Amino acid sequence: MLTQHLHQKTLQKLSPQQIQFIKLLEVPSVELEERVKKELEENPALEEGREIEENDLHTEDFSEKNEDEDFSIEDYDSDDDIPDYKLSINNHSADSEQNNIPVSLGVSFHEHLIDQLRLQNLSSEDRFLAEYIIGNIDDEGYLKRTPEDVSDDILFQTSKQIEPEKIIEILEIIQEFDPAGVGARNLQECLLLQLKRKNENEFVDVAEKVITECFDEFSKKHYDKILKKLNIDEETLKKAIAEITKLNPKPGNAWGNIWEKNMAEITPDFILENVDGELFLHLNNDNIPDLRVSKMYSSMMQKYANKNESGQTKEAAQFVKQKLDSAKWFIDAIKQRQMTLLTTMNAIIQFQKEYFLTGDDSLLKPMIMKDIATATGYDISTISRVSNSKYIETDFGIFPLKHFFTEAAQTNNGEEITTREIKNILAEQIANENKQRPFTDDELSEMLKKKGFTVARRTVAKYREQLNIPVARLRKEIN
Repeated sequence: MLTQHLHQKTLQKLSPQQIQFIKLLEVPSVELEERVKKELEENPALEEGREIEENDLHTEDFSEKNEDEDFSIEDYDSDDDIPDYKLSINNHSADSEQNNIPVSLGVSFHEHLIDQLRLQNLSSEDRFLAEYIIGNIDDEGYLKRTPEDVSDDILFQTSKQIEPEKIIEILEIIQEFDPAGVGARNLQECLLLQLKRKNENEFVDVAEKVITECFDEFSKKHYDKILKKLNIDEETLKKAIAEITKLNPKPGNAWGNIWEKNMAEITPDFILENVDGELFLHLNNDNIPDLRVSKMYSSMMQKYANKNESGQTKEAAQFVKQKLDSAKWFIDAIKQRQMTLLTTMNAIIQFQKEYFLTGDDSLLKPMIMKDIATATGYDISTISRVSNSKYIETDFGIFPLKHFFTEAAQTNNGEEITTREIKNILAEQIANENKQRPFTDDELSEMLKKKGFTVARRTVAKYREQLNIPVARLRKEIN
């Protein structure tokens, strides 16, 4: 029998300015710069410039606060008790003129491929196809879409019917580009493309046969089956595998470093200086202009307020008010973002002060987002948004904020250490193992226990996977 029940539930509905603040909080400085430019283009009531004189500004002032449209992070955080904002350890260093210091990586991976394409003598149609294929190659250097998929995409977007065979023809040209292996559709093809560029010798030939005829056995390290199938001796197989291990399974990564995967350059969101043991922190906002509400639009609103509203006048007044409100909300959201980021980063620095003074990874203390939420009074979701996709430049390198968060573990003596330390020990044990008989996860667990760390086998497996280290069977090497 169906019955109906009434339940009373409290739901939190976010206002437009709260949603805007949350979105701005999540983006890094580079994206914020674009977001500000877009808002300036779309809202005539928002313009560049300061509301008050330069000498009256503090570091935390981005624009004049509008009291009638007051908005605070307290409006959406679950915790009511938010402490006063302490914007930085010291907002002004000895050298207050800070330059934007990106990690420049020059030409990107895809630009490198396009540069090589320009050297090819191709028709305009073939060049279009080649550029389209290059655009579908991922950051690791692979073309994950099939020729049929690419053909369908082109037909949908341009109404041009291109046969899959033509796609393959152009792809084979791209596969001759550097780095070797680029444009491969799978790992097997990637390795073969690289082997074909090696100087031919007996072992390179055998390596090609291993990848061509015994790829499944090679992937699973079933060396006995390979020896039997190819009718070769162990020494030959060992040298052939040595040729294969010199290859790059992700050729796109060879072009740059880890930062290049997402952008041509990284611009840090925070800059931290250590001057004689004193830490100076500030936001890297050099490319983000000061904002203010347009005086012209404010005057227009005042004039409309003093008039008897006809239908047309009322419509115009509503338009002006909407633009003014939007400008005020945006300015306030930018200011709240700035304060929230600095408050959170300051809490992280205070928690990990010994590390930031020295750059010594071993001085990083166990720290989770709840620790920083407690220190700032913010909700954990706020700390997560601040930490996501943000970077800090220090005297010893540029790091993502997530680098400083690590769970705690305990030794047998009750001493608290970071899981990063255990992972380092685990990686060291595996690096020094006998590759003919690599350690199982159970054995690694026992070894850690003898060193004073009680870590279950399943936890060892989790840490090993996080370190991108395969299981023992796949680490095994032949004699």
